[in-house]
Amino acid sequence: MAVLAIMGIVISVVSFKNFAPTPLEELEKQAKRFQIVVDMASDFAVLNQQEIGIRIEPETAEYIFMWLDDEQNWQLLEGQQAFSRYQLPEPYGLTLTLDDLPWIDEDNLFSEGIFDETLSFNEDRVEIGQDEEEKKLPPPQIMLLSSGDVTPFSLTMKYEPDFSSDDPVYFKLNAIDSVPLERLGPLDSDL
Repeated sequence: MAVLAIMGIVISVVSFKNFAPTPLEELEKQAKRFQIVVDMASDFAVLNQQEIGIRIEPETAEYIFMWLDDEQNWQLLEGQQAFSRYQLPEPYGLTLTLDDLPWIDEDNLFSEGIFDETLSFNEDRVEIGQDEEEKKLPPPQIMLLSSGDVTPFSLTMKYEPDFSSDDPVYFKLNAIDSVPLERLGPLDSDL
């Protein structure tokens, strides 16, 4: 009787481990989720004639959907569960690439340090706009316009284990001018 009980426990542990998703399956699921939600947000922007933005936070592996209000301020896109702030599970990360795109010039105002990414003067050089009552959200890096156009970007979703024998896995999501996004992967390197 004890042998049967031990065998039952061993079989249940082995069966339970087989149902857990692998890092590759989980990363693919996260890449598909981002692809679908961005497609939905683009449709939402076109149907509601609103400008939608996506803020990528690589440090926390999260993405945030925003909308541009009538006063030209970015607000969190609330009321839609699909567009709420989303953070990838712990071992996964994000890298956004906007460089080497056709509309980026080498000589621009950002390269001189005059403006920061919030399009306000650098605080070290000029003290303007310090009396604002509320803290504004940082601007999005990706725009989903009401015309259906999308900011060209490449987002890499990655699994790079520190303390595991698993191989790293990458998925790349690319946008040229419009949705749907192109999903590449699984890739062995982030190219």
